[in-house]
Amino acid sequence: MDTQEQKEFTSMPRIGDKAPEFKAVTTQGNIHFPNDYKGDWVILFSHPADFTPVCTSEFMTFATQEEKFAKANCKLVGLSIDGLYSHIAWLRSIKDKIEYKGMKDVEVKFPLIEDITMNVANKYGMVQPNEAATQAVRAVFFIDPKGIIRSIIYYPLSLGRNFDELYRVVVALQAADEFGVATPADWYPGDDVIVGPAGSCGTAEDRMSGKEDMDCKDWYFCTKKLDKDVVLDKILKK
Repeated sequence: MDTQEQKEFTSMPRIGDKAPEFKAVTTQGNIHFPNDYKGDWVILFSHPADFTPVCTSEFMTFATQEEKFAKANCKLVGLSIDGLYSHIAWLRSIKDKIEYKGMKDVEVKFPLIEDITMNVANKYGMVQPNEAATQAVRAVFFIDPKGIIRSIIYYPLSLGRNFDELYRVVVALQAADEFGVATPADWYPGDDVIVGPAGSCGTAEDRMSGKEDMDCKDWYFCTKKLDKDVVLDKILKK
């Protein structure tokens, strides 16, 4: 593979970019992405291939948690470089034959994109030549209601994803937007949030003197309480 060809395979959009647009056939009909998802958060994720065990465990987990993500205003869209009939056969096999961690009779209802031509996978940099030239790695794109990419996580073929973390990212991004804060390491709703650095010496002095309703360890490191119910009331659909 020459340098130009490798560049085409590994190019990928970045955080803050508009999500590349495409039309595709899926197991739930045709979609126009991201246009069909305006107003919703979306997780667009890829998997290496149908009828593979790690991917099967992931799809069962996503399917059983789809309602949980939906309540957080987030829809799921999957992709692999396989054909529509392969997708359908695999999803039927999952429902009819596979039991894993207490999950069985699992029906995958979110769309799974057919991408035989690798058109979508290449637009999103899901094909990593040093990992596999003909399979997509486990990419995860978090896309906001305006169609902007807000976070990206990549996993190799051998590593299944952590779904608690995927959900945490969706909720944390929305909390940051809604309340104008940042979320610290390992943040979950109910934990303290980070207040942005002081923009002036006067503000920094006020913070350190306790004039503002926050806990400041130093002028640049301030946290404040943000009640779990307040966060979830703003984010979760009733």
